[in-house]
Amino acid sequence: MTGPADDWQERIESGRSFYPDFEEMYPPKPDPVVPPYPPSGHPGPVDGTRQFAAVPGYGHLAADAGAPFGRDPLTGEPLSDKSRTAAGLLQVLLPFVGLCGVGRIYTGNTTIGLIQLLGMFVAMFMSLLLIGIPFMIAIWFWTVIDGILMLTGTVRDSYGRKLRS
Repeated sequence: MTGPADDWQERIESGRSFYPDFEEMYPPKPDPVVPPYPPSGHPGPVDGTRQFAAVPGYGHLAADAGAPFGRDPLTGEPLSDKSRTAAGLLQVLLPFVGLCGVGRIYTGNTTIGLIQLLGMFVAMFMSLLLIGIPFMIAIWFWTVIDGILMLTGTVRDSYGRKLRS
């Protein structure tokens, strides 16, 4: 009876190890055949990569190139990355310390914001001659009313997108 135990003397005489090789004990298995993916409902692009459609009912989770900051759930309009609360409070509260137009600058409407800001500084300088007081009052009211309009959501950012609430 010959078996693996009888083979040890031959192994030592031929210069091999006493222990059998790993490949002898565990021969390599052939590579498994992986079946291809089943065909999808719609053809993919030419390069063969797969594209997946959004799951129905969960479309708001997919990326939208036309609205990178999301859409208004009621109207579907693209939203801005700016907050209407922050813009409105900047526009309403800062005129009490003499800074007008900061909310407009925050939303990206820099032309109107700079007109309000520089107009208030010029009116303050002219108030030394008593000519600027009516201009200061007019710009102050314009800025506060503009801030109230921002808080109600009627003002848009510089790209025409609705301010987020």
